[in-house]
Amino acid sequence: MTKPTIGFIGLGLMGGNMVENLQTRGYELVVMDLNKDAVKAVLDRGNAKEASSPKELAASVDIVMLALTTSDVVEKIVYGDEGILAGIKDGSTLIDFGTSIPASTRKIGADLAAKGAGMIDAPLGRTPAHAKDGLLNIMAAGDKATFDKVKPVLDDQGENVFYLGALGAGHVTKLINNFMGMTTVTAMSQAFAVADRAGVDRQQLFDIMSTGPSNSPFMGFCKNYAVDGVSDLGFSINNANKDLGYFLQMVADMGTEAKIAEGTSKYLQAAVDEGMGDGNVPEIFDYFMKL
Repeated sequence: MTKPTIGFIGLGLMGGNMVENLQTRGYELVVMDLNKDAVKAVLDRGNAKEASSPKELAASVDIVMLALTTSDVVEKIVYGDEGILAGIKDGSTLIDFGTSIPASTRKIGADLAAKGAGMIDAPLGRTPAHAKDGLLNIMAAGDKATFDKVKPVLDDQGENVFYLGALGAGHVTKLINNFMGMTTVTAMSQAFAVADRAGVDRQQLFDIMSTGPSNSPFMGFCKNYAVDGVSDLGFSINNANKDLGYFLQMVADMGTEAKIAEGTSKYLQAAVDEGMGDGNVPEIFDYFMKL
């Protein structure tokens, strides 16, 4: 079968590696990014073109993929005068791989449906290295027929592709996942800092905690930084802070509250305010040490 033509907007570390994987697998690409070096790297690999606007890109491909930073950016790319909505073809599909606000995702999906186009929200798990090898975890949601149509492409990008139901469920799941993960890292980092202040050896604390049910990969990341000074969880405090904000907004939209998430968000924001936002999340340990 002929492979669909793919338009990809957002060639950062994750998106750039996803595009390289697609090129390796023989897909024809049309790309956009503000970073012209990233665009050049794609064009130099061949079988790819650069679009001058999201409208032009959407009009020339079968599937539009987004790997962008925030819901605000996604909405600007979709709704601008030269945006995706202005150019997307009947029967095309938009896939949002970023972490977005579910209410925004559902709104975009409805507006695309009015033009005869589909949408899948498909936030990602794992790392850019997995993206390059097509081994991501993909949490996909949307109309089942639309999902089935694009699943062969998702299978080329992910080792594990989960179908989660109605549009927005992927972003809901990703925000819950990140709430749990970032709260765990924040709590464990604070535990190491409190141990230090109390005169308890941090390595010894890890040796004890890691023999019980609290042991996890996240504990390993926190120990690597708090004990060994190695920052090896490739997810920034800025990104964690954004995602906790989205989680809290989602919870508020549901008419409820999440006090634990509010506590995590408070500390992440405080670390950002201290200029630590570009550091990986376990580096919030330094903020707790300053306290």
